[in-house]
Amino acid sequence: MHFFKDRGFAHPLPSEVTPPAVYAQRRALLRQWAAGGVGTALAGWAGRDALAQGSRPGKLAPLPGARSAVAGATTMEKPTAYADVTTYNNFYEFGTDKADPAKNAGSLKTRPWTVVVEGEVRKPGTYDIESLLKLAPMEERIYRLRCVEGWSMVVPWVGYSVSELIKRVEPTGNARFVQFVTLADRAQMPGLRSSVLQWPYVEGLRMDEAMHPLSLLSFGLYGEVLPNQNGAPVRLVVPWKYGFKSGKSIVKIRFVDKQPKTSWEEAAPSEYGFYSNVNPGVDHPRWSQATERRIGEDGLFAKKRPTLMFNGYEAQVGQLYAGMDLKKLF
Repeated sequence: MHFFKDRGFAHPLPSEVTPPAVYAQRRALLRQWAAGGVGTALAGWAGRDALAQGSRPGKLAPLPGARSAVAGATTMEKPTAYADVTTYNNFYEFGTDKADPAKNAGSLKTRPWTVVVEGEVRKPGTYDIESLLKLAPMEERIYRLRCVEGWSMVVPWVGYSVSELIKRVEPTGNARFVQFVTLADRAQMPGLRSSVLQWPYVEGLRMDEAMHPLSLLSFGLYGEVLPNQNGAPVRLVVPWKYGFKSGKSIVKIRFVDKQPKTSWEEAAPSEYGFYSNVNPGVDHPRWSQATERRIGEDGLFAKKRPTLMFNGYEAQVGQLYAGMDLKKLF
């Protein structure tokens, strides 16, 4: 296995890593075969597929959403299994390993929770999470999620368009960008002891990106409230951008006139640009972005998928970037 150095950490190449959940499932299947329980094993895989087709897992409080009418909001691809979506995560506030958030995020307290809205708006204010939950009708949107390391998922999110909140706070004519600031609490988040990033984690969108109906404030997945490790109680989901663009556990939304500096831009500006659009033609300095590995598909044998421009949402969002050099403005 090959390793590369990244800000003091030694990492295997992403393409060589089998997800822990997939590895554990494969080992369990082999044990069952060895014991002669092939029928039981196949029944288990059939149940996993049934779960991946949208049935509520029943682990957390229910949060149903109506099927979205937004164009492109529901892919016909089979959703990734709940077990994989909730155990293979990037959430560095709880650790840099993909399994760390699921192990460590139990310390996160999501009640009480408030989100401050400030800056270039006519109606600034502080929203408690219950008010945000009631601000607009909940929708289920089955989005592809593509991460910069080369893996992807299909996730049934529950929430509503960011534009629903934006319209209510009435941005001024000076509001050109929206900045999202996430929780940074050392008492709850052991990963903050790491210097891999400057805290709090900050992301941003251009105003027209934030207003696009596909940009989602998510409060749940699989018909239930968000698990802590997936960004509870509220996160951003921008499906045509790499996953790190979608900040988790948001505590502040700020409307500004100048392009905000994002956390990964600060940490590694040559690797992570402000736009962060999924573009198979722009390689990461340390690996290709031309293909991806879908979590939950047999990692040892499944062929990689070709990465789609804008993660497959080009018809919906391509016009936002007309005339831009997407290799320079990455």
